[in-house]
Amino acid sequence: MGKIVVKNAVTRKPGHLYYIDGQGNVCEAVMARGGRKKKATKKTTKKRK
Repeated sequence: MGKIVVKNAVTRKPGHLYYIDGQGNVCEAVMARGGRKKKATKKTTKKRK
């Protein structure tokens, strides 16, 4: 397990993923879903006669 060296060193943006690469640099990548909320879907029901 790693240890925290500096707290709040990077200001995070919603929808981005942060990781440390092989050289020890902090990298930023856009997440596949973008960190947005899912749209609410309407449930449709068929009326029976």
